Amino acid sequence: MTIRSYRQIVRRKSRMIHVGNVPVGGDAPITVQSMTNTVTADATATIDQIRRLEAAGADIVRVSCPDQESTAALKQIVSAARVPIVADIHFHYRRAIEAAEAGAACLRINPGNIGSAQRVREVVQAAKDHGCSMRIGVNAGSLERELLERYGEPCPEAMVESALNHARILEDNDFREFKISVKASDVFLAVAAYQGLAEACDYPLHLGITEAGGLRAGTIKSSIGMGMLLWSGIGDTIRVSLSAEPEEEVTAGYEILKSLGLRRRGVTVISCPSCARQAFPVIRTVETLEERLSHISTPLTLSIIGCVVNGPGEARETDIGLTGGGKGTHQVYLNGVTDHRIGDEELVDHIVALVEKKAAEIEAQAAEAEGAELADDHRAA
Repeated sequence: MTIRSYRQIVRRKSRMIHVGNVPVGGDAPITVQSMTNTVTADATATIDQIRRLEAAGADIVRVSCPDQESTAALKQIVSAARVPIVADIHFHYRRAIEAAEAGAACLRINPGNIGSAQRVREVVQAAKDHGCSMRIGVNAGSLERELLERYGEPCPEAMVESALNHARILEDNDFREFKISVKASDVFLAVAAYQGLAEACDYPLHLGITEAGGLRAGTIKSSIGMGMLLWSGIGDTIRVSLSAEPEEEVTAGYEILKSLGLRRRGVTVISCPSCARQAFPVIRTVETLEERLSHISTPLTLSIIGCVVNGPGEARETDIGLTGGGKGTHQVYLNGVTDHRIGDEELVDHIVALVEKKAAEIEAQAAEAEGAELADDHRAA
């Protein structure tokens, strides 16, 4: 077996929809989402939080619209945002129409929960008129009473049936610009539900382990659940649901995707856990570097290894590498090749400068390649 073959993930074939200008599904990159936790009616606070999410790399941001004050503020929020905004609607169909009119790129709404067929038609028409997609969001904690009575408890079959029932309502109204989620806080339940849904339809799937918990526990729980699905090719957009600042959800989402080679953003740090052989304080050094390099969005790799046992091998596979050496000096590798040595006192500042320089070089090369491509297209035209 080759390295290429065992690392390859074959993604499930799904249709593509658009959330604003962001494609979801098909062969589009897996997107990372989060949700604001401000009072949406406070447009200033909500926009400030969206700015932080944009800086963290969020592709799509969801805001809750529980009342008319929220949808009234949505137009200002959408206008200020640089990423598509999803309006989270639960039961009131008028909020969905107002959100579409305010410029929301997507409505998170379950059509079976908003009342009569006429109300559904009105929401669908508003979505069509204003270019909105939708997300059907099934949650194990709020399944329909009829399904709970029939199945006895939340189970994968009930969640899939609920999702397909909602999907059928939209299809009957000639609307297919939607994605689906079947979230649960139980990892086994969520994974099984997504697996069943992936087999039952070709709509893009929004992955999440809902109410996963705090920063550490929730990240681990989400990584296990979503990692299993993503590794098997299931999933087109993700949200890591944490009881933490929303930016942490975005960071965790990218780390999950990076670990599977599905998408890269920023610096991927490869570092050892440290031991008695370490020639510099690895743990403290990595903590400092992660903080100081958090502004880098260009994908590149950095290895920080405390001694020469595994250091040279890891450095050969990374853009920049540091291996602990003797007598207070340490080896620096550039593009996998030994380059120079540095001392303890300049270690962190020096590595930060190297990473920033490498990121600028990669960005310049990308801009040059894009310019050449545009020139070729112009000549061909």
